[in-house]
Amino acid sequence: MKLSFVRPVIAALFSLAALAAHAEAPFSFADTPGKLPKDVVPLQYAAHLRPDLAARTFYGSETVEIEVLTATTRIMLNAAALQIDSASLAGKDIPVRKLAPVADEAAQTVTFRLDQPLLPGRYQLTLKFHGTINREARGLFHLEYQAGKTEKTMLVTNLAPSDARRLLPTWDEPAFRAAFKLTVDLPLNFKAYSNTPVEKQEKIGGGLQRLSFGLTPRMPSYLLVLVAGELERSAVKQDGIEIGVVTTAGKQPQAAFALGTSKDLLRYYHTYFGQPYALPKLDQIAVPGGFNGAMENWGGIVYHETTLLVDPRTSPESMRKQSFIFNAHEVSHQWFGNLVTMAWWDNLWLNEGFASWMETKASEHFHPEWRAALDSQGARDTVMEFDARKTTRALQSKVETEDEAADAFDDIPYVKGEALVRMLEAWLGEDAFRNGMRSYMASHRMGNTTGADLWAALEKASGKPVTALALDWTMQPGYPLLKVEQACEQGRRRITLSQEQYWLDEQPATPRQWQVPLQLGIVGGKAVQAMLDGPSSTVILPGCEGTLVVDPNGVGYFRVQYDSASFAALSARSADLSDSTRLRLLSDTWSQAQAGRQPLSAWLTLAGNYRGENRAAVWRALASQLRSLDDLMAGTPEQEAVRRFTRDLARPAFDRLGWDEKMGESVDQRALRPLLAGLLIHAADQTVLAQARARSSTTAPPSMRAVLTLAQGLYADVATYDRLLARLMQSDSAEERDELADALCSATDPVLAARTLALSMSDLLPAQITSLLVGQVARAGHAALAWNFAIERSAALLNDQEALGRNAFFPSLVGRSFDAAQADMMEAWVGQHMGPGAMGEARKVGNEIRTRALQRQRLLPQVLPALAAPAA
Repeated sequence: MKLSFVRPVIAALFSLAALAAHAEAPFSFADTPGKLPKDVVPLQYAAHLRPDLAARTFYGSETVEIEVLTATTRIMLNAAALQIDSASLAGKDIPVRKLAPVADEAAQTVTFRLDQPLLPGRYQLTLKFHGTINREARGLFHLEYQAGKTEKTMLVTNLAPSDARRLLPTWDEPAFRAAFKLTVDLPLNFKAYSNTPVEKQEKIGGGLQRLSFGLTPRMPSYLLVLVAGELERSAVKQDGIEIGVVTTAGKQPQAAFALGTSKDLLRYYHTYFGQPYALPKLDQIAVPGGFNGAMENWGGIVYHETTLLVDPRTSPESMRKQSFIFNAHEVSHQWFGNLVTMAWWDNLWLNEGFASWMETKASEHFHPEWRAALDSQGARDTVMEFDARKTTRALQSKVETEDEAADAFDDIPYVKGEALVRMLEAWLGEDAFRNGMRSYMASHRMGNTTGADLWAALEKASGKPVTALALDWTMQPGYPLLKVEQACEQGRRRITLSQEQYWLDEQPATPRQWQVPLQLGIVGGKAVQAMLDGPSSTVILPGCEGTLVVDPNGVGYFRVQYDSASFAALSARSADLSDSTRLRLLSDTWSQAQAGRQPLSAWLTLAGNYRGENRAAVWRALASQLRSLDDLMAGTPEQEAVRRFTRDLARPAFDRLGWDEKMGESVDQRALRPLLAGLLIHAADQTVLAQARARSSTTAPPSMRAVLTLAQGLYADVATYDRLLARLMQSDSAEERDELADALCSATDPVLAARTLALSMSDLLPAQITSLLVGQVARAGHAALAWNFAIERSAALLNDQEALGRNAFFPSLVGRSFDAAQADMMEAWVGQHMGPGAMGEARKVGNEIRTRALQRQRLLPQVLPALAAPAA
């Protein structure tokens, strides 16, 4: 089909000039950002660790083979919370020199000054040191957990993004790739896992054994791993690689699903990437806490066990889905992130965006019934709300400090990164995109890259100008709103597209534009590709029949605002639209109602048309929007009106499903049941709430257990609360403990909420639960109570936070507020007590609160008139 375009030439030339200013260079080690000088590089670490579990300390030594690239009088590397006991330097042409360390705690470096220049060549730097086994998941940490009625301890490392320096003195920046040879002394009853298999095991007396692991490939320091404890492992082989799942004792029956998944994924990624997995084994290590999620250490991925293990008797389908998705994400990192690594943290999205995209692609391949792409679209719509505010940042943003590196791990690199990759793949075509990826992997294996290296490979494979388009999306924050107008002229459809930057809080001082690949079609018909690369463009399509739809496959990272007639036509046909179109139309309309670009009545009318909706992902978005509107109306008569609308909308759908699972139900039906029940309970549907509280969560189907437990906690009295707490303390199932903790945190009674807060400082529960309680209580409607509790105990609570969540902890406690005074109070406290490094997260949450206050002011007067109006 031939397309006709009209584009302003001046705007196109302006865009080219802006792109030239933004251009990113291919990877160059010398030009890569970082604090460490580039005159000395590590080649191989031979490190030995001896943990003292009783004292919560460890002793270590290492010999680092280094190469001096240019003559220097200093050797600088990273160290944090480590005491250097001795240091020496040796080489072929120099006598052994003792070195004196000069530590800079603020910069997290240690420097050795030399009395005469060290000439280019190879040398050996030998260090002895000691450090702390932490309670929080930073560096080497200890993890207490229950095994039956016995408390056990294990050791785990968490080194990303900048905490390898808490385990070993290292060149702890991604571009300093080096090999690691690790040896560790441990109790005889411990088993240990690292990146490579154990090469040697020997008893050394004193109830200890010495384990020596094989040499790793050259890799960034943050990928080093050590996990040790009373562990069990099952294994299979795939393509000559041994795949293992490691658990604490007694949990191997829950490892079978992950083991089968890992085998499938390894085979799939071998084919897709065209490069073999680079290590002799791949362990999936499930630990009972420490952090939320997983870490892609090369050859030894560590997961919170609730994200990996699946109990074949009690876990719902949602746990199988979650296990697969986490597994798919982390295993893909073994290529995208480990085999080929971003040069610096400003390109974090190269690691995380592609891993997120691949988790969706693999899920669609192996489990199309889960509709992972639709879930991904829903997640994208959520991050777009943040990306439309002034505190957002570009996919590629400057990172200078350790705090900034940790704060970079938010939804921008993961979700927006995935959305960009998906949009590029749709534009280039699957075959060209895959060929470019394979070329990129082959060219840069065991190395580092920038985005420019990837764009060059995709450009060569596709023949399309990828670099120019990609720079718009990676170097600029935010995204466009596409305005769509159409008219029928002489039997042809004339579509006028225009773009402007979309915003929710305040208009940008400097408006931005993007090159926007998109698809145009009619409902039920084929779509054609187009490109909007200026302020506006006109597309002429043959025929005027059918209902116009922009982005029918839901791959575009933009909002769409149709002219009123086009919107009305789509809204009236909502039941006939594809899943992705229904989801986009709903999310775009809700966002525009928040921004004042559409009346709230337009969204309420559209939402009413979704009464027959049967996709869980679409209902999940709708439920989130209803909850958001409910929260904005808190404390007003309008809140009950919103809840009544919610009950009228969701109750028929829930009644069709009923409380009990039925043979032959779809995955969507089983996912919808607890989703709708939870929504109705929140909307104070007294019938559903009474039925939920009357049902036993311990005998319920797995998919309903969490929502029934939550219902018990929501309006718990003291006796109910005590029963839930007793179950929590006795349970040895991490999945069940999480459900019970959620229920305790949801209690509406402030007296019970205060009891839950007190538990966060108690030794009665493991740290992996207590570290999350304060935030959960705050989000359950007790923000002021949680805030006051937390600031009185700020030092102790921060000690439980891992690096990636530390700066966000206090801002998150008031994050659901719509009171600008709370934003001011929070920002002032963070600035005074946590310093400038934490202010980025504080400003983001403060802006979110102020934006929500504006939305409340805008929407509150519209609620009652819109709900009183007859349905359109």
